Amino acid sequence: MSSPDVVKRESSRERGRKARAWRPSATGAPIDWAAWRSFAIAVVALGCALLLALYSSVAAEDGRIWAAGTFAVMALAVAGWVAFTVVPALARRTPLQWLAYRMDYRLTREGIVYLAGIFVVALAAVNTGNNLLFMTLACLLAGILISGIISHVVLSGVELRLDLPEHIFAGQPVLALAELINRKQMLPSFSLRLVGPRVPRRKRAEEKSGRGKHAAGEILTTPVYFPYLPRQQAARQAVELVFPHRGIYRQDTLGLQTRFPFGFLEKTRQVESSMEAVVYPSVAPSEEFYEILPLVTGELESLLRGRGHDLYSIREYQTSDSARHVDWKATARTGALQVREFAREDERRVLLVLDPVVPGGEKSPEARRAAFEKGVALCASLAWHFYEINSVLSFRSAGVETRMAPAGEIIYDILHYLAGAKPADSDRSLLGDLAELPQTFKIILTAQPRGSIPTSLWTTSYITFLD
Repeated sequence: MSSPDVVKRESSRERGRKARAWRPSATGAPIDWAAWRSFAIAVVALGCALLLALYSSVAAEDGRIWAAGTFAVMALAVAGWVAFTVVPALARRTPLQWLAYRMDYRLTREGIVYLAGIFVVALAAVNTGNNLLFMTLACLLAGILISGIISHVVLSGVELRLDLPEHIFAGQPVLALAELINRKQMLPSFSLRLVGPRVPRRKRAEEKSGRGKHAAGEILTTPVYFPYLPRQQAARQAVELVFPHRGIYRQDTLGLQTRFPFGFLEKTRQVESSMEAVVYPSVAPSEEFYEILPLVTGELESLLRGRGHDLYSIREYQTSDSARHVDWKATARTGALQVREFAREDERRVLLVLDPVVPGGEKSPEARRAAFEKGVALCASLAWHFYEINSVLSFRSAGVETRMAPAGEIIYDILHYLAGAKPADSDRSLLGDLAELPQTFKIILTAQPRGSIPTSLWTTSYITFLD
C-alpha cells in the first residue's frame, strides 16, 4: 500500500475549511495621515494654552488682574476647544482592540528572586532611612513597571495564523504552518511563543491512553518560538504535529506568550479560535488486514467471473465461448477443447459495511471499545486498499450510506465518517437490510454473534467478526 502522503488532495471546500485552522480576518490598515494631523494640531494648541497659562500667572504676580484673567480665559478656551473637537475625532480614529486583550500572568523563577530582592531592599530602606536605598528601591520597582509596559507592547498588534494539511491520518506526522503578522506601524516584537492552553495532567494522561480521544483533543501541544517579528511584516515557522488517535480535534484558544524583556513575568495573551482538525484513522495495513485480504480477494473473484486479465480457471469449451480464449496447451493435453476463464476486473463492485453495534454481554467497556476500534481501523485499511486498486466502492454504517462510485470519489467521505464513528446501541436492522442486495459483493465487519447473521448474507458476503 502506498503512503497517504502522495495522495491527490480532494477539492472539497467544506472539508478544506475544517482541515485548515482558524485565521484572523483583520487586515493591516494604512497610515491615517488625517489623524496624525489632528494630533499635531492638538499638541500645538495645548502648547499655546500652556503659554497663555504662564502669561496669566506672571500677570497675576505683577498685579495686572485683568490681563491675568484674560490670559486664563484664553488658555481655558483653547484647552476646551481641543477637548471637545480634536480629542473625540482622535478617539474615533484610534483602534482600541488592545484594551480588550485577555492576559494571563505567571511569575517565573527569576521574577520570584527579583521580588525577594525588592523585599530585602525595602526592609533595609525603611529600617535605615538611607536615601540611596530608597533610590535603589524606586529603580527596582520601575523595572517591574517597564517590563509590564514593554511586554504588553510586544504582544499587542500581532495576529495569529495556523494552517493544517487538508487530510490528516492518525499516527502520521504532518507539517503545520504557524504564522505571526505584526500590524504595528513602528515597533517590532521580540521573543514570542505560540502556545496552546495549559492541559491538566489528568486530561493529558487520558488523551495518551486513548480514553479521551473522541473528546476534542488539543491541536497545538508544542510551543512555536519566534525570536524576532519586524514591524508590518510576517514570520513563519513549520511545526511538526502528530495526532495519536482518530477523532475531531479542536483548539478553542491559542496563546501568544512572551517573557521579554527581563524574564520576570510570563505574560500570555489569549486569543479565541475556532480551529478544527478531522483526523482520519490510520490506513497502514495491520496484521488483521494481511490475514483477511487474500480471503476477501478470493471471495470477490469467485463471485464475479468474466473477461479480465487475471486467470480464474480453465474449463471445457462451450458453444457460447469465444475462440480467442481457447487454451491450446490444455486442449492438447486433455484431448478436448479447453478455454481460459478470467476474473472480471471491470466489475469489482464492493459494498463495505461497518456494523457499529457492539453487544455488551459480559464484556467490559474497555473490551467493547477495543473491539470497535479494531473494526474502524480494519475498515479504513480496506477502504484505502480498494481506493488504490481503483475499485467501485460503496460504504454503509449506522446513519450513513454512500453511493456506489469509484473509490477515489468517496474515500475521504468514508474516512471522515470513520474519524468520528462511535459504537451504537443494539440494533440489528443494518444487517437485515443487506440481504436485499444479492448482486453486490459485501464485506461486513461486525461484532454480532455468529448465529445472528442472516443466512442469505453468507453466499454474497465476506464477514469478519471483530471478536
